Amino acid sequence: MRSGYMVHKKLHLPSKTCAACGRPFAWRKKWQRDWEQVKFCSDRCRTYGDAGKAGA
Repeated sequence: MRSGYMVHKKLHLPSKTCAACGRPFAWRKKWQRDWEQVKFCSDRCRTYGDAGKAGA
């Protein structure tokens, strides 16, 4: 495998903005089935985002 191969491949992944922290995050294979429903970049943001909605 050439050294630049993975860099070019990752440039073409879809991305979204996290609903909790506002940072961009890229598609991951574990989100393959439910990418449309993914809103948060991590478990930490998901916990914070869910708690924020409950408090409002």
